[in-house]
Amino acid sequence: MPQVNHTKGAARHPEKRRNEDRPQPRRPEWLRVKAPVSPEYQETRALMRDLNLVTVCEEAACPNIGECWAQKHATMMILGSVCTRACAFCNVATGRPDLLDPHEPDNVASAVAKLGLQHVVITSVDRDDLDDGGALHFAQTITAIRAASPNTTIEVLTPDFLRKDGALEIVAKARPDVFNHNMETVPRLYPTIRPGARYFHSLSILQKIKEIDRSIFTKSGIMVGLGETDEEVGQIMDDLRSADVDFMTIGQYLQPTPKHAPLDRFVEPETFARYAKQGKAKGFLLMSSTPLTRSSYHADADFAALQNARNATLASA
Repeated sequence: MPQVNHTKGAARHPEKRRNEDRPQPRRPEWLRVKAPVSPEYQETRALMRDLNLVTVCEEAACPNIGECWAQKHATMMILGSVCTRACAFCNVATGRPDLLDPHEPDNVASAVAKLGLQHVVITSVDRDDLDDGGALHFAQTITAIRAASPNTTIEVLTPDFLRKDGALEIVAKARPDVFNHNMETVPRLYPTIRPGARYFHSLSILQKIKEIDRSIFTKSGIMVGLGETDEEVGQIMDDLRSADVDFMTIGQYLQPTPKHAPLDRFVEPETFARYAKQGKAKGFLLMSSTPLTRSSYHADADFAALQNARNATLASA
């Protein structure tokens, strides 16, 4: 059964043990957050444990966990806690994947209902070992949430389903309200930052979702501070717009351990504001671009903003 993965260092990331230690610079003031101590945070954590659920908030060491869990907003991570990929930026454990938990879709749905969520984000590890990459499990989870909490809107943040024919269609048929797949970084950096993925394949699945069902919002995000240039950020915006992506997120890369990809720079808040303005000018319905932006950060408010932006666009057409 999947469990929160408490392993650290080489045990958590065996593929990185031979990497040289890279310095982890002290974070600037705008990236410092308070430690999670609220009673609401503890209640959310207890519920996740009671239902044997894994969250990306914990596994990816998200800096926003205190704020989000205090508001009872948790991003569920299905398909286990161990990933079959070894991305250089990611804190999720790599190794032999967990057995699928057949009760997980219902447990996720139960958590959504108990938390009273208006909007929920469901993500997962990569499961290259499964014939469908975990697509059916995503679909079953969406179906279970619809049954338990019919008024909750659902956002999925999926892996790339590389070489998994038909997997994308399985997820699309379950009709999530938002389909998110993160590009993570610019194409030049894929060989070192995201070696198991293919840039144009990731771009193509976002485009294909729109071809299957235009009513599904599409979303993607990148991290900055990995060595990309402003020109490359602008180009990935153009690529995402060419795939008709509705919503783009941009956040600061934070190096999880000395063995992970080195931090190139801390990007100033003013630069994030410029990225947001640039993206809106290129036609995204919504941009979230701040140092602490993450894929599911403020996802409930963002979904409402997406709906309003679409309605405004249709009204002006």
